[in-house]
Amino acid sequence: MLWSEKYRPSTFDGILGQDEAVRTLASFAETGNVPHLLIVGPAGTGKSVAVEALARGLYGVNWQENTTVFPAADLFEQGKKYLESDERFGHIYQKDESFLTNFKYLVKWYAAIRPLDAAFKLMVFEGASAISREAQQGLRRIMERYSGTCRFVFLTTNGSAVIPAIASRCLPLTFVPLEDALIRERLTAILEKEGSAAGPVSGDDLDLIVPAAGGDLRRAMILLQLFAESEGPVDLAATTSSETEIVAASAFAALMGGDPPAARQRAESLFIDYGLTGPEVIRELAKAAERGYNDPRIAVALADADLVIRRGGNEFIQINALLARISREVFS
Repeated sequence: MLWSEKYRPSTFDGILGQDEAVRTLASFAETGNVPHLLIVGPAGTGKSVAVEALARGLYGVNWQENTTVFPAADLFEQGKKYLESDERFGHIYQKDESFLTNFKYLVKWYAAIRPLDAAFKLMVFEGASAISREAQQGLRRIMERYSGTCRFVFLTTNGSAVIPAIASRCLPLTFVPLEDALIRERLTAILEKEGSAAGPVSGDDLDLIVPAAGGDLRRAMILLQLFAESEGPVDLAATTSSETEIVAASAFAALMGGDPPAARQRAESLFIDYGLTGPEVIRELAKAAERGYNDPRIAVALADADLVIRRGGNEFIQINALLARISREVFS
């Protein structure tokens, strides 16, 4: 069993580093007064766990009956194939209709089911940034129609991918990357619980795992289990390399080759194809720069762009401006 599932919290008390958001959700669970929610934050920071804890607090033993989860990323990536294979959707899936028509029909179907011993139910959309703009427009109308018996919860790593018509109807909550000290504390506790099963994981191993996780606790737990169960040394660089890091590195390669448009296209794919937020794109670019381009001008440009984005600057515009600046100052 994956340790990320074995040690998955079931209550608000187990969520680390998200004090303000957890305090807000806990108050909703206590009062039973819940608005529509837009929960934004990087992967592995506790968004799904927090919604599950909210559902448990609202509904007790009936929390699963009153919570419908739509895996938006899988739905919109696989389309009809996913609908046909999922037992929840197969019996109401309409083969002759388009995927978009089916998606709106399924959401309406589940929204129309009366909540069990409660005033409303939760409709949760994980990976909401994957929902097409046309489908989001349809969701807006469904939200208006069923707001009396449903609360819609959107979880995403990229808040700017959610259209204003939906975002304006939701209370925004932000989850942030976990601090290294908190991640190390949780990993140490897991090692103590696993005992001899944890294998020879040392403090030096934790020194490698914690920064490699990048604030993602789930990733840190997976790496910890990998270290614990590996019979030989682990190549952490190869293990933690991801598609997004490869794309970021290819953007720098395009800049160095004198092709800024290709660099912009690859950087934008990190938003569109991988659902990353602006700060996450900056982080991937920073990793690529650290590995292949030891130039302080790149570090300063990345820091400036990160600051502007976190202060509310448009993510696409700032990333394009960042790449243009690096191209001009470093590679021209």
